[in-house]
Amino acid sequence: MAEPHSTHQAGPRLTGWMVLLYLLAFFGIVMGVNGVMIYEALSTMRGVDTESAYQAGRMFEQDVAMVKAQDARHWQVEAKLMPGSDGMRLEVLARDEAGRVLTGMAASASFERPTDRGLDRAIALSEDSPGRYHGQANLVPGQWDVVIAMSRQGQQMFRSKNRVVLK
Repeated sequence: MAEPHSTHQAGPRLTGWMVLLYLLAFFGIVMGVNGVMIYEALSTMRGVDTESAYQAGRMFEQDVAMVKAQDARHWQVEAKLMPGSDGMRLEVLARDEAGRVLTGMAASASFERPTDRGLDRAIALSEDSPGRYHGQANLVPGQWDVVIAMSRQGQQMFRSKNRVVLK
């Protein structure tokens, strides 16, 4: 007579300890990947848009009053961003409501990355002719918010923020 074929194979047996090791390895890998993802997310973007939301909230009424005063002046401020010898050249032409150039202003600009405040660049604008201000900045391609501020005797008179895309 022939012996029946045995369905029992001589491979490794699945024991309780093996199941425990598989579960620990699975969850260890999941936690390791989550840890790497959390580290990368926090190191590339802090998630903070303002240093103190409380202080920004307290200054809201003052900001609204400054915007209303700026609108009432009807200033015409034009900005052009073009390639220059040392990066990008920002040129600003400022005129009052009657079209007269605005001279003697302290002008500044900053280029802010919407996704990473660590890459922001502030530049001083110098007046090269009456009402014409310029400055240079080394910028990498991508989206930037251009913030232009003009003040007289320490009081901010004008502020604008516009998004540009550099290629």
